[in-house]
Amino acid sequence: QVQLVESGGGLVQAGGSLRLSCAASGRTFSRSVMGWFRQAPGKEREFVACISWIGGTTTYADSVKGRYTISRDNAKNTVYLQMNSLKPEDTAVYYCAADADDWGPIDARARAFEYWGQGTRVTVSS
Repeated sequence: QVQLVESGGGLVQAGGSLRLSCAASGRTFSRSVMGWFRQAPGKEREFVACISWIGGTTTYADSVKGRYTISRDNAKNTVYLQMNSLKPEDTAVYYCAADADDWGPIDARARAFEYWGQGTRVTVSS
């Protein structure tokens, strides 16, 4: 059974940092695009960042560019999201996602990802 388990969320003051982790199990995703999405209260789920299978290509939403960094450790089947200079508007549940296909293209659309985690909550206070 494939599972994506996020961790690292919590409460942080504006300007602070958090590092989210997403540990995958059940199959290897070392050849798959992985990504992060978020959903704020009352809003639709939105793309945050994604990373190619060897980490050579990354894509970010404009709202997080320059503040967030996505990375991966294929040996650990884990993807990370380093979030710096957090703002209250970053408050959301953050979801990890993985493409089921090997060697797939970078695609920021939610429908490109077949596997999803349960989410980890990030709250940024002002």
